[in-house]
Amino acid sequence: MELKQNEKLNVENILRDIDKYRPRRRGWTWRKGVGEKRKIGKFEYYETSELLEKSQPLPAAKSFDEIDPQPDSVITTEIASGRFEDDIRRMRMAAWHGADHIMVIRTAGQSHFDGLIEGTPQGVGGIPVTRKQVRAQRKALDIIEDEVGRPINYHSYVSGVAGPEIAVMFAEEGVNGAHQDPQYNVLYRNINMIRSFVDAAVAKKVMVWADMAQIDGAHNANATAREAWKVMPELMVQHAINSMFSVKIGMKKENICLSTVPPTAPPAPCMRIDLPYAVALRELFKDYKMRAQMNTKYMESSTREATVTHVLNLLISKLTRADIQSTITPDEGRNVPWHIYNIEACDTAKQAMIGMDGLTEMVEIKRNDGELAEKVRELKERAILFMEEILEVGGYFKAVEEGFFVDSGYYPERNGDGIVRKIDGGVGAGTVVERDDDYMAPVTAHFGYNNIAQYDENAVDNPSSLIDGSTLEKPEKIIFIDELDENDNVYKRLEETKELRESSLTKPEMEWHGDGVVLLTLFLPEEDRVAEFAAIEIGKKMGLEDVEVINKEIMQLAEGTRIELKGRVPFTIDTSKLKIPPKPEVMSDDEIRKEIEEHPMKIVAATVGEDEHSVGLREIIDIKHGGIEKYGIECHYLGTSVPVEKLIDAAIEIDADAILASTIISHDDIHYKNMKKLHELCIEKGIRDKVILLAGGTQVSNELAVENGVDAGFGRGTKGVHVATFLVKKRREMRNEG
Repeated sequence: MELKQNEKLNVENILRDIDKYRPRRRGWTWRKGVGEKRKIGKFEYYETSELLEKSQPLPAAKSFDEIDPQPDSVITTEIASGRFEDDIRRMRMAAWHGADHIMVIRTAGQSHFDGLIEGTPQGVGGIPVTRKQVRAQRKALDIIEDEVGRPINYHSYVSGVAGPEIAVMFAEEGVNGAHQDPQYNVLYRNINMIRSFVDAAVAKKVMVWADMAQIDGAHNANATAREAWKVMPELMVQHAINSMFSVKIGMKKENICLSTVPPTAPPAPCMRIDLPYAVALRELFKDYKMRAQMNTKYMESSTREATVTHVLNLLISKLTRADIQSTITPDEGRNVPWHIYNIEACDTAKQAMIGMDGLTEMVEIKRNDGELAEKVRELKERAILFMEEILEVGGYFKAVEEGFFVDSGYYPERNGDGIVRKIDGGVGAGTVVERDDDYMAPVTAHFGYNNIAQYDENAVDNPSSLIDGSTLEKPEKIIFIDELDENDNVYKRLEETKELRESSLTKPEMEWHGDGVVLLTLFLPEEDRVAEFAAIEIGKKMGLEDVEVINKEIMQLAEGTRIELKGRVPFTIDTSKLKIPPKPEVMSDDEIRKEIEEHPMKIVAATVGEDEHSVGLREIIDIKHGGIEKYGIECHYLGTSVPVEKLIDAAIEIDADAILASTIISHDDIHYKNMKKLHELCIEKGIRDKVILLAGGTQVSNELAVENGVDAGFGRGTKGVHVATFLVKKRREMRNEG
C-alpha cells in the first residue's frame, strides 16, 4: 500500500490479511546523517539528521522557505488512546511532525498484566493486549515510514509476570524497542522479586535476539518519591543495576537506554539541580544511550506550564546530548490523551532542538570547578556509597526488603518512607522452580542452560533446529488469534464510525474518530469553584454533552479564573453542503519582491465614507505587520473617513497602480454602495482601465465586491501577501492585455 498525503489512512486496508502480515525488519534504528554539517535552505546546521521526504514544517517555517530541519536525537511520542485503529491515525500525524519512536502505552499496557496476553480481559480501560493490535500498528508504521522516508521505531512494555511471553510476541511481530526493568515490577507492581528477575533474564535474552533497544524504568523513583530531587543517587544505582544485568545477559551497550528524568521543575531552581544530575549520569554511563523524558510528578493540566518545563528539559538534553527525546504531554495531568498534544509535544521538541542547533559549539559546561563540578562529584559519591551499602546488607533483594528504595531522604539520609517488598511476597511468589539437571529447551533465544549438546551436538548454536525451527525463524508457526470480544472489537467500532469515514459527514474529534469532543477556553470573573460550575452550565447551555472542566487556573482570587472545558457536540457537519470560497493564491515573497523591483508599484489607500476604522487596513499596508510595504510597494495612506472622490483624485495625482479602499461599516449596505461608487467614479474620471480597485473589510466578500465593480474583495483573515499577490497578478494581466 502506498499513502497519498491528501488521502486518509484506510484502517480496513491495514486489517485486510492481517493474519498473514510479517514484519519486514527487526531491531532499533537510529537517525541517519547525524554529525554531518548540512545546508538547509539559507542556513547551515551543525546537529541535524537527514530530512524527511514528507513532513509538516513548524508554523514559523513560512518565513524561511518552508524548511523542516530534523534534530539529531530520536523523537518519541506516546500514544495512549486505547483504540489501536485511532492510534494508527495519530501515528501518521506524529511521523509527519518528526516522531520516529512511537511508544504505545494503554493499547499495550503490559505492565498491568498478571497473566498471559491472548484473549485476557485485563489491561487499562478493559483493552486487552493482543497480537492483532501490535501487528496492525507495525504494519501501519511500515506504510507510514515509506511515506515520510524514515524508519520508525515501534515500542511498548515488557513487564508484568507475562513479560517473557510478551517479549516473544514482540520479537515475532517486529517491535523495535521496549521498556524492561525488573526493578519496576518489584517496586511499583509488587511482583515477587525473584520471579521478576528470572522473567527479566528470559525477556532480555529474547530482546537481544530481536536487537531491540531497551529503556529502563528508574525514572519512576523521582516521579513517586515525596521529594524527588533527593532520590538522584538511588536513580543512578537503579540505572547501574539494570544496565549491568542487561549486559551480562548479552545485550549490546548501545541498545541499553537509561530513562533519565530531571528531578525538579519550576518554581524549583531546576537548572541548578537537574543539570548536575544529567552530567553525572552521562559521565558514569558514557557507554550507554540516554533517553530524556519530562517528570510527570509535576505535570499539572496547564499546557503552558508543561511546555515551559519541557523546553527547560530540552535545554538539558541539548547540553548533555540525549540520544532519545521523549515528549510527555499534559495528557498525564488531564487524563485526556488527545491527538493535538502528541503533535504539539513533537513540535516543541523539534522547535527547541533546532533552535538550539550549534549551542554546544558556543557554550561550554563549566565542568572543572564551581557549583556544577561539586554537585556532580557529590552525586557520584553518594551513588557509590549507596551501592556499597546494598552489598553490605546482602544485596538488592535484601535492600528492597529494608526499604532502601524510593525513600525521600538524600542518601545517606533516610526518612523511612521507602517502598518495602518482601523477598518471599508479592504477585507470583513461589512460582520459580529450579531446572532439572537434564532440562532441555529447543528454542532460539534462551537464557540459562538447556543441555542441547547431550541431545544433538550439532544443534548447540541452533537449538530450535531440533523442532524444525521456532516461531522466531518460522513465523508461519505463529498461531494468530483474532479479537475474542463480540461487543468490543475493532470491527464493531469501525462500523459505528463508517458513515463518518465513508461520507461527507464530519465531527470534531480529540481522541477517537467521531468522538465529537471540543475544547473551550473561558475566563470567568469568579473564584475557582464558582467559575468551574458556572463554566459547566455554560457548556450545557451551548448544547454540549458530557461537559467537564479539565483545567482551571486562578488568575487572582477575587478577580477571576481561567477555565478549559471539554464537551461533545451532538451533531455532524455535511462538508458537501459547505460554501467554501477558493483558497487565496499566494506567491512567494521573493517572487513578489522581484516583480516590484522590475516594475515599481504605487498605491493609495484609505478607509472610505464615514468609517473611522483603521486597524485592518494598516495591517495590510504596514511593514511592521507584514504588510505590502515589505515588498517595496510605495504606499500612500490617506487616513480614515476619506471621501471616495478624494481617494480617486490622490490616485490620479501620483499615477497610482491601485486603490485600496477599506469599508467596515455595513448598515444600509453602505460598504457595497461605496465600492460601486468607487468603480463608477473611476470610469467617470477616465482611469478605470488603468487602476486596480480593491476593497476590504470584515463584511466584504469577493463575490459581492466584484458584483459592485471592484476587481477583488478581501474579508476576514486576509494578510498582506494575499493582497500583494493579487496586485502583482492583476497588473501582469493588464500589461498583457495592453
